[in-house]
Amino acid sequence: MDFTIEQLLLGASILLLLSVLSSTASGRLGVPALLLFLAVGMLAGSDGPGGIHFDNPLMAQSFGVVALVFILFAGGLDTEWASVRSQLGRGVVLSTVGVVITAGLVGLFATTVVGFSWLEGLLIGAIVSSTDAAAVFAVMRSRAVSLRNPLKPLLELESGSNDPMAVFLTIGLISLITGTSTSVIDLVPMFIRQMVVGAAIGYGTGKLMVALINRLRLEYDGLYPVLTLSLVLLTYSGSSWLGGNGFLAVYLAGLMMGNRDFIHKRSLLRFHDGLAWLMQIAMFLALGLQVYPSQLVPVAGVGLFFALFLMICARPIAVFLTLAFTGLSVREKTMIAWVGLRGAVPIILATFPFLAGIPQATMMFNLVFFIVLTSVLLQGTSIPLVARWLKVDEPMERRVDATPVWDAPSDLKSGLVEMAITHASAAVGKRLIDLGLPKEALVILIGRKGRCFVPDGSTVLETNDSLLVFTDQASSLRLREILKGGGQDR
Repeated sequence: MDFTIEQLLLGASILLLLSVLSSTASGRLGVPALLLFLAVGMLAGSDGPGGIHFDNPLMAQSFGVVALVFILFAGGLDTEWASVRSQLGRGVVLSTVGVVITAGLVGLFATTVVGFSWLEGLLIGAIVSSTDAAAVFAVMRSRAVSLRNPLKPLLELESGSNDPMAVFLTIGLISLITGTSTSVIDLVPMFIRQMVVGAAIGYGTGKLMVALINRLRLEYDGLYPVLTLSLVLLTYSGSSWLGGNGFLAVYLAGLMMGNRDFIHKRSLLRFHDGLAWLMQIAMFLALGLQVYPSQLVPVAGVGLFFALFLMICARPIAVFLTLAFTGLSVREKTMIAWVGLRGAVPIILATFPFLAGIPQATMMFNLVFFIVLTSVLLQGTSIPLVARWLKVDEPMERRVDATPVWDAPSDLKSGLVEMAITHASAAVGKRLIDLGLPKEALVILIGRKGRCFVPDGSTVLETNDSLLVFTDQASSLRLREILKGGGQDR
């Protein structure tokens, strides 16, 4: 049946609206929003009341990859390097060795218990080996629960960096199954090339993005989001074309960019955050449409065993082995093991066997989809309870709304900028008058713990203060150096 463009737009707008409205129930139900997005897609599909027939793994995979690119970039933008830097070693080990161990254990289970071939079992393990901690944090925010340090930055770093390893393992195992690669040894140089090239391009393009945004004087402010969109797509496609891991590249580019100062930073961060939500909703809708709920019933029993083995055995073993000598307590390791929520990436990777022509592709997709659903239902809803039981939670800090910023006319040489005081700033605990601020920089407001006030020279700066400053460009750069270094040289 052919649809007009108006009918397609009508259907898409209704599905997006239903998804957004359903997300409001996430907090009350204690269920991650991604599960509700999937449910909307499944209800709109062929087996649901919507009756929309969608059976196009290539389109679902292609759209999922593009959506994941922008989601990972937004995740990098939102990651504070100062908080995750201390967990870099643990995070890298979890996102590489931990993923490999998880994939191997699930592969062993699939081979010995379920009866898959060795390579097919490892392929399923690779597909479900990455985690989606973003969904976990969404659940905890809705329940006003937060994890204490170092759990939160560690999980944040792991969730943003373990997808590239899962993608590599999936593609590598598919090449072994289809005969493109003849042995595991062939995958070693491919792994080194992907990670090195991807990391180098991500680092370089992240710095390039900041330089271009700060130096290009675009006539219209609305072009800056277009500029970053093009650079994100260039980062992914260029890295993939050169043999690098595009997902790693875009995450690192976002991490590099988000932790530097650039013009229109506030509006660009909000734009990419909104874009990431749009991509996430649309991606889950497409994946929900792709699955046939009636086909999940035959794999429900096997899928439940897979999910339980992954949650209770594979993930905990991988976590305890990789973090054995890190000094983390048993409670902390147990919490990290339980925060192994599966999300969008496994479902996207489950479309790869379809396109490779693997005989068991349909069963693999349905099995992975069921595993993800089970993980979200069991782990996603119980994370706040487990955190309190293990006593690794802490009260969530009240989110401070951003102070409104006046957009000055473009012909003015000065304007309003917002500057944050981090815990690493040497200006913490010092009075404004003692910092030697440029006379062209006027601190108008300070946002602190949910309230704003007009400061004077005796105001002492505190961690997480947000300063609204009227200044010109030269004084802005000097002021940033002072706030970072703690004052003028005397």
